[in-house]
Amino acid sequence: MISVVSHIAVLTGDLVGSTGLSPAEVTQAFDALIDCAAMQADWHGAPLHFTRQRGDGWQVALARPALALRSALAFRAALRCEGGEFDSYISIAEGEVTGAIGPDLNAETAAVFVASGDGLDILKLLSLSERVVYVDDAYDEGAPLNAVTVLADHISQGWTPAQAAAILPFLTPGDEPSYTEVAKALGKSRQAVTKALDAAGYPALKRALHSIEETANG
Repeated sequence: MISVVSHIAVLTGDLVGSTGLSPAEVTQAFDALIDCAAMQADWHGAPLHFTRQRGDGWQVALARPALALRSALAFRAALRCEGGEFDSYISIAEGEVTGAIGPDLNAETAAVFVASGDGLDILKLLSLSERVVYVDDAYDEGAPLNAVTVLADHISQGWTPAQAAAILPFLTPGDEPSYTEVAKALGKSRQAVTKALDAAGYPALKRALHSIEETANG
């Protein structure tokens, strides 16, 4: 029997301040996350198997780990589009899995799933300011990817709903969308979209993400 080994990334998240949200708000936040996961299936060429876990927690598996930080930022943007009070802790881990991944990630036991979940627990326990972390199977938070993640997290924590709505379409990998088309879809002027993207740190984030992805693919 031949076992297929794949290198993936796993994102494990937990809503920030969920105890202060109403049941309707929690549902709204999860609907945004689910819709974002469905959108990202096109990025990875496979479903992310979005799975809710541990009350207000969630987890996805990414077939293209080079896009992991981009994916995390997209989930944050999707939440912020719903309101400035919505956010999520996110732990990113990369590793290998053998065989197919089922639709319920709660049943997965590979080291990468454990590392991602444990990374989230450590993040929530030790950090007062960081909300996104990049770890590996050994729970190493000192890797270069985590250094970039810390900075991207710091920039994106300040996104307003308008900035998040502007940047979300631009986080799709590949050809950049037209500023005019995005402005029309949002009911904003092209100038307003450009201003929102600059305020959201998009030019710097774009270069950082491209650098990560080109290095991974090279």
